[in-house]
Amino acid sequence: MKRIVVLGGGGFIGGHLITKLKSLGHWVRGVDIKYHEFKKTDANEFIIADLRDPFKVDVCIDNTINEVYQLAADMGGSTYINTGEHDSDVMHNSCIINLNVLRTCSQKNVKKIFYSSSACVYPEYNQLDPENPICSEDSTYPAKPDSEYGWEKLFSERLYFAYNNDYPNLDIRIARFHNIYGPYGTYKDGKEKAPAAFCRKVSLAQNGDIVEVFGDGKQTRSFLFVDSCIEGILKLMESGFKGPVNIGSKEMINMNAFMSMIINISGKQLTIKNIDFNGVGVRGRNSDNKLIKNKLGWEPIYCLEKGIKITYCWINNELGKL
Repeated sequence: MKRIVVLGGGGFIGGHLITKLKSLGHWVRGVDIKYHEFKKTDANEFIIADLRDPFKVDVCIDNTINEVYQLAADMGGSTYINTGEHDSDVMHNSCIINLNVLRTCSQKNVKKIFYSSSACVYPEYNQLDPENPICSEDSTYPAKPDSEYGWEKLFSERLYFAYNNDYPNLDIRIARFHNIYGPYGTYKDGKEKAPAAFCRKVSLAQNGDIVEVFGDGKQTRSFLFVDSCIEGILKLMESGFKGPVNIGSKEMINMNAFMSMIINISGKQLTIKNIDFNGVGVRGRNSDNKLIKNKLGWEPIYCLEKGIKITYCWINNELGKL
């Protein structure tokens, strides 16, 4: 049995990760600035702490901890990270958290750290063609992420590997997430990502209504169901491969087609309207999974339609409680 800390344990992916680690027989401490919004934690212990405070980090990661999963960050969907209105907070808060975590882990008995990076590190110039984006791990440099969030993630990757090189006791693993979605994730108030936002819009709409999609709807993305993401994280941690490696789906879809898929799942008759928005992000993004398949033998468990149906049903049920 390992003693594990999940930072960001009150968040969407962190909550699912805690549940999985507990089911495997580990002792788990969750840490976050808030409790999980939608479910009670499965952690053995849960600490409310602001990880920007180095003294709080010292308390949360004590000398008995074997592994740390670092998912805590200031982040959100396109309306949060792509408009430029929150850039200073995103960069400052997440950088401070990572600096504190690494300082503490280097001084304690922590053997292994997982850091959750993002597909947002990839250069904008390789994602201009919505049908042929390039997001292989070796395409990261010359660096030119399209958002400050992406720059912060790229800096933090380098920070984690610098500590890995300078502190022999630390063994780092880094994954780049590609649009993780599923139940028990936020679906309102501006920090939700496209799958949850689309599900919310469709759920709240009545037959004959219009649902809005930002941009021209031809921009492409891939989306990964959270259970597949958790499996990928654990495979990476169990391996001898440090990364960085993509954890995502290669099932690319444009935004209008994605909204149409959710409308079909709902059984409603709705019309899509595209609206101008300056924060849609890159024109195309899709996970290149050649490296993770080669190194870890990992592939997604769920196709998009199956995963989004589960997610839509959960969000529809949540909205029905209001």
